[in-house]
Amino acid sequence: MVQMKTTPGDRAGRMGARQIYEALRDQILTQVYGIDSLLPSSRALAGEMGVARSTVTVAYEQLAAEGFIETRHGARPRVARAVVERGRARAASRPSARRPLLSAFGERLRSDPPRWTEPPRGLIANFRYGELSPSDFPVLAWKKAVTAAMARKPERLAYDDPCGALRLRTALQGYLWRSRSVRCEVDQIVVVNGSQQGLDICARLLLDAGDRFVMEDPGYQMARHTLAATGAETVPIPVDADGLETTRLDGIEARLAYVTPSHQYPLGGVMPIGRRHQLLAWARKHDAYVIEDDYDSEYRYDTRPIPPLHALEGSDNVIYLGTVSKTLSPTLRIGYLVVPAGLRSLFAAAKQIMDRHTPLIEQHALASMLESGAYDSHVRRVRRRNAERQQALLAALRRRFGDRVRIEGTAAGLHVVAWLDDLPQKREDALIQVARTKGVGVYPVSALLVGPRRARKTVGLVMGYSALEIAQIERGCKILAQAAAELD
Repeated sequence: MVQMKTTPGDRAGRMGARQIYEALRDQILTQVYGIDSLLPSSRALAGEMGVARSTVTVAYEQLAAEGFIETRHGARPRVARAVVERGRARAASRPSARRPLLSAFGERLRSDPPRWTEPPRGLIANFRYGELSPSDFPVLAWKKAVTAAMARKPERLAYDDPCGALRLRTALQGYLWRSRSVRCEVDQIVVVNGSQQGLDICARLLLDAGDRFVMEDPGYQMARHTLAATGAETVPIPVDADGLETTRLDGIEARLAYVTPSHQYPLGGVMPIGRRHQLLAWARKHDAYVIEDDYDSEYRYDTRPIPPLHALEGSDNVIYLGTVSKTLSPTLRIGYLVVPAGLRSLFAAAKQIMDRHTPLIEQHALASMLESGAYDSHVRRVRRRNAERQQALLAALRRRFGDRVRIEGTAAGLHVVAWLDDLPQKREDALIQVARTKGVGVYPVSALLVGPRRARKTVGLVMGYSALEIAQIERGCKILAQAAAELD
């Protein structure tokens, strides 16, 4: 709606073309309307403002003459791209009038914020982890499930259980048992807005400023940011080919540990059973909780899925975290926690004060896919496609680099780690820059180190492939090899 600045004596019926023009111009310049946004039709806006259509037409003609909007006969006016981009540049360069007063939480975020960068566009191949191919999304199955969910006639439109729709939690209970050997009660499942909200709830409920938490090193940086935002201290523990080095936990007191035991991120190791029991014993000894992030457990290519920590005896201190971001889409923001029974009511209360509950349409749509078997069928299909992508990547890397590349983490997941043995780590930034100028995005392992950077002799790259087609993978590896050759 167009907002007008009026004086007490003004009436909507006396609004003139100049007022409407100025209001729209100001909203465009302050980015109320984004690039290519459509404005209301002259007829609709005239009705909204209570003025003659000709008055709105005059205002639109002036905006078009000054280049603020683009008009076309029979179509609604569209905001001009150049105007919005200039407005963004001015907003970015405008200095802040004062330093805002923040809470301790806000100050911690300001001093150590997570970074979001817009994915680069126009690359030949972007080996960025965490992105999926749009062609893999089950459009028809999801559309059918959403349509059925929207057609359901509830008795009333009201807030729902903060833990999630009973239908979805029941479907997840069965799915977790048959796919991951996780036995739990329906009441232990809490549906969240992606794994990130699950981590945030854990952080708020289990950590205070001054506490300590264990992180894999290298590890998932968004988990570290979330946990550290409470004011707790990070205790980085190195990982090797078998995941977290649990022997290094001896003597460490902490309230929480975050681990990815079934497929360590980013190095790809699988934690053996002995280390799993050591980790659980440490948690019991220190009355600590273990967050088990099972972020891409559906993708195993060499063996059957590894049973999670939650499936072992003595796992009362484990909080299991899952998501559909790696199977359906990270844009859906659906995840789930399996919490110890004694924490269920507390997690429900935290979820309720955050956002009441996760949107119900998406919950019921996912439940429908789980109940019908469509979700399992989709997972099998994308597992095959990503296995093909991984094989194409491995073949291309070996063909282009030969014995100069070591590849780790191939047993599972949607990424591998490539160590370029003939390229010293001091050339890492140069390689990334040269590859980017040639149209290839690559990302280093070093960016995921939690503690002080440990000396590594060679460049290590985390290479995701789940958003790429085979031809892109082939060409991207060729260009990457050319970029590396230029630095020799």
